[in-house]
Amino acid sequence: MDWLASFRQDLQLRNMTTNTIYRIMGNTQRYLVWAQERGLDPSSGGREDILAYLADLRARGFKATSINAIFISLNSYYEYLVEAGQLTVNPIPAIRKKYLHAYKDEIRQLQLISVENAAKMVRATIDSRDRAILLVFLKTGIRRNELISLDLEDLDLESQRLTLKPTAKRSNRIVFFDDEARRALSRWLKSRETRYQRGDQKALFLNAKGTRMQSTGIDGLVKEAAIRVGLHDPTTPRLDDKFTPHTARHWWTTQLLRSGMRREYVQWLRGDAIREAVDIYYHIDPEDVRRAYLACIPQLGI
Repeated sequence: MDWLASFRQDLQLRNMTTNTIYRIMGNTQRYLVWAQERGLDPSSGGREDILAYLADLRARGFKATSINAIFISLNSYYEYLVEAGQLTVNPIPAIRKKYLHAYKDEIRQLQLISVENAAKMVRATIDSRDRAILLVFLKTGIRRNELISLDLEDLDLESQRLTLKPTAKRSNRIVFFDDEARRALSRWLKSRETRYQRGDQKALFLNAKGTRMQSTGIDGLVKEAAIRVGLHDPTTPRLDDKFTPHTARHWWTTQLLRSGMRREYVQWLRGDAIREAVDIYYHIDPEDVRRAYLACIPQLGI
């Protein structure tokens, strides 16, 4: 646990968001407690111990996406132990490569709704905040935690762009939105001024208490919106019967590619990491991306 406290300080020095630190620390601490309860030394990086934890997570019914997120956190922890001289090798990358390869298969199973059904879901959502959130997901493809961390200052209505917080996952922080999203965001900002006068004056999206929305609230409103129009079945384990914030990201990516947007522009908007050395020398003009985006993003008729 001494290493855990030092690890938290390291994450804070890396300027990670509060939500990211909370998630990484929670996942790491749960593993450390699990190991200690079984008389294991969690700081040793024992491969068999970590595989036993993986087996336990699966036995308890954890989904592949949740397990992958847990091991991303553990990778950060063991990477820190290597840097601190506690370990010589981080065991997590090899374990993820061999045992967690099914994550991409799970992505392929995600539901892909039609443009008409996306429009139906938004139209059936009356609350100005919830509608704005749905449209931000559908029109920008940002991740749930990226939306949660948005502040008022990150929104530029005139230029129709969002500037996201820096994270390890994202190489580009700028995303664009269209007139449909702009109108929804404008309505939400007016409602926000009257509904949450004494709430969080910084966060873009607030919950009923006037504080920054969290994962549970975001997931809940997205699922409720999808349930209203028959796009989400909470009783089935089938991914193609569910609609989540990540499903919206999947929809956004697919629609842009199908509309003919250049793959490197989509990758730039997604914030995908540079994977080839030659990409470093390929300059992408944000204005070119914006024009291509506006030409390709589906219109919902909202």
